[in-house]
Amino acid sequence: MNKCKGSSKMLFMTAAILGTFVAGSASADSHKNRIDDHHSLPVVGTSAIDGIGPMPINLGQAETFAILSQSGITDVYRSDVVGDVGTSPITGAALLLTCGEVSGNIYTVDAAGPLPCATTDATFLTSAVGDMGFAYDDAAGRLSPDFTELGAGEIGGLTLAPGLYKWTTGVMITTDVTLAGGPDDVWIFQVAGTLNQANATRVTLANGALAKNVFWQVAGAVTVGTNSHFEGIVLGKTMIAVNTGSTVTGRLLAQTAVTLQMNAITEPAL
Repeated sequence: MNKCKGSSKMLFMTAAILGTFVAGSASADSHKNRIDDHHSLPVVGTSAIDGIGPMPINLGQAETFAILSQSGITDVYRSDVVGDVGTSPITGAALLLTCGEVSGNIYTVDAAGPLPCATTDATFLTSAVGDMGFAYDDAAGRLSPDFTELGAGEIGGLTLAPGLYKWTTGVMITTDVTLAGGPDDVWIFQVAGTLNQANATRVTLANGALAKNVFWQVAGAVTVGTNSHFEGIVLGKTMIAVNTGSTVTGRLLAQTAVTLQMNAITEPAL
């Protein structure tokens, strides 16, 4: 009887160890499959809730804007903007979009904005611009990047997994680039120089990735080339220029000016 009990105990322990090994293998395979889904680009130090990549940037009240600028918005007619637009602290006279070009609210600090649609709300704009600055600093201050100096600043032709990316130079998009990930995954791009997208190229989101979770923190000027398409939220320290015929799904949040030329700018779904 004791011998049988000893045998049963040994069989139970063996089964438990085998079960642990199989579960560990399944977990490793699941992780490997997730990495393979992102074209073998590793992701480390992830902390986004229910997703891969860093925690998203909190935009505060700047999140209500498709375009927010501190020194003005120029426009070559006709552009179409879906979302709110605002300028502060500069006068509303520096906001050159017309009422018919904006499907959303137009906010200015004084009564000089586009008539008859502009809303004067200096207090709200001051808060939104402050939050825009906080968001920029948050993005710029994120530590422990998953990728540094990827492609020596040339990301055209790549498929990018979620994560924190850092460059101490500028970044160029000379051919199409794809961001592949799920709807809860997050990308933050820290760019110490300029961001230049070539003409007739596309930033494409794949596998359910959402523009609201893509953040481009750029210390230099941002240029979206002619007839191109861009995705994500731009936190620009200086000017954001969208060239003729280009489209953007995202937000243009500039600490200086935003220039438009017959563009379609659509804020991302929250």
